[in-house]
Amino acid sequence: MRRTAATLLALSLLVLAGCSSGDSSGDASASASSSASATADATATAEDVAALAAVTLTGDAGTEPTFEFDQPFTVSAEVARVFSEGDGDTVSEGQYVTLNVTAVSGTDGTSQGTTYGSTPQGYVVDSTSLPDVMLDSLIGQQVGARILYAAPYDDDSLIWAFEILSAQDIPSRAEGTAVTPADGLPTVTLADDGAPSIEALDTDPPTELVAQTLIQGAGEAVTADETIVVNYSGWLWDGTSFDSSWDTGSPMATELSNLIEGWQDGLVGQTVGSQVLLIIPPDLGYGDDDNGSIPGGSTLIFVVDILAVS
Repeated sequence: MRRTAATLLALSLLVLAGCSSGDSSGDASASASSSASATADATATAEDVAALAAVTLTGDAGTEPTFEFDQPFTVSAEVARVFSEGDGDTVSEGQYVTLNVTAVSGTDGTSQGTTYGSTPQGYVVDSTSLPDVMLDSLIGQQVGARILYAAPYDDDSLIWAFEILSAQDIPSRAEGTAVTPADGLPTVTLADDGAPSIEALDTDPPTELVAQTLIQGAGEAVTADETIVVNYSGWLWDGTSFDSSWDTGSPMATELSNLIEGWQDGLVGQTVGSQVLLIIPPDLGYGDDDNGSIPGGSTLIFVVDILAVS
């Protein structure tokens, strides 16, 4: 599913506020709600473009900027512009970028939060992960650039400043040495493009977490406080598929601490480039409550390809 402007803005605000991000549609993340009202289908007017053109930033690169603009600031649709260019690597579609982000209210300029001094946000640069306006402003820019982005949000219009910290190529699948799994686990088969499928078992599920490495990567080890970039698929114990980044064509980038406990416990210490089979009992997943298409009390199976960390 393409990430809309509303979703991007909601996730940004949740991260800036130090909250968990995600949704309840059956993915690996913890759930959080939002009342974002940005409209992805609306087109910016000449007045919107002029309003953002009048916004300026002060402060040195690498430090949290100060916004200067006439208040109240309003736009009718999302709009972006490059405020200052960088001089590092050029951002290309499909790469993974890390960004420092700070946001303010257009009504009165009050801070909505910042990642400066904490954990930058990471995004895959594609139309599944970012709305088109933000995507178009990123592609072709260089590391160090600052981008201004504004959109209506609830009863306000918010202004974001994104500073590009890094850009890197990422593979689409695990790359490393094959590992023979332990007996008694679901069989994993890979398509030509690396997308996994499983052969479910007609047995009772394990009651403890299983984290079986299927491919051993040679990259750095995952730590609990990092953002991970992964391709993954998820199934119920009976083999019913409920979620897959392979279906969207875009890897997922998220802080590991935002994910269900089974992912956190199972992926810390695994290395970039690895593929890991996770079997997650209900107490480390979604417990006894239904979560989207996942019934309460479900044991979950994931196959996770770890593509990058930051």
